[in-house]
Parts: sequence; C-alpha cells; structure tokens
Amino acid sequence: MTITYADVEPGTAIEQRTYRITRLDLVKYCGASGDFNVIHWNERVARSVGLPNVIAHGMYTMAQAGKFVTEWVGDPGAVTDFGVRFSAMVPVPDDDEGATLEVSGRVLEKLADNKVTVDIVVKAGGAKVLTRARATVRLP
Repeated sequence: MTITYADVEPGTAIEQRTYRITRLDLVKYCGASGDFNVIHWNERVARSVGLPNVIAHGMYTMAQAGKFVTEWVGDPGAVTDFGVRFSAMVPVPDDDEGATLEVSGRVLEKLADNKVTVDIVVKAGGAKVLTRARATVRLP
C-alpha cells in the first residue's frame, strides 16, 4: 500500500519494526564505510577502553532509522531531510542473536508541497539510542 499525503494527519503512528544487528553486519559495514575502528569488531579492545562490548557504528544505527522511513514511504527518494543525535551506544554481543533495534515513528506535522515531518524513536535494550530523530518526507 502506498502512503499518500491524504492518508496521514499529525499523530498518525507508523508501525514499529525490529532490526537485528549482528557482528557480521558490523564487519560488512566496516568494509562499506571504511570505518575499521577496532571497537566495532574486537571485543577485547572494546572492553579494554571501557565499553561494555563491541558497539555498533552510530551511522549504522542511523541508517536503520532511515531504512524504517524509506520502507514506510516506499521510495528512498521521497526523503528530503533526515537527522538524528546519538544518545546511547548499541552493544552487539558475539552470539547468534546480536542486538535488536526497535524503531517506531509518528507523523508530527503536515507541511506544504505534500511533505510531512516524521518523528522516529529508536531503542536498543529498552534505551533510546537516537534522539531528535526526524525525517521530512514528500508523499504522493
């Protein structure tokens, strides 16, 4: 189903989605981004600098929030503005489960030119890991 400007009003909820992050995802992201910081793949080093475990890249976490919005709207090109603040780390255990991100959202306001502002909530382990996560989306 395609979401249209007429379908939404301020307060319209966007159904929560869950995204898994595994150590393999982090290694792949290291290669794609060029960010090979050891804290994203080596548990011994991560713990030696005071981290609880290997942690996900902040930009990888942000990308999952972006994926949430583009899956809702159905067109990555419809996102005209997107920003977040990083508020907590996402530890990724070395097991078959990894970490879980819970992402939800709601329409904050309708703007001109068929645009809406979307507030995005991203949690891991019950803690908000992104704050001020917002996207502006142009809807058909």
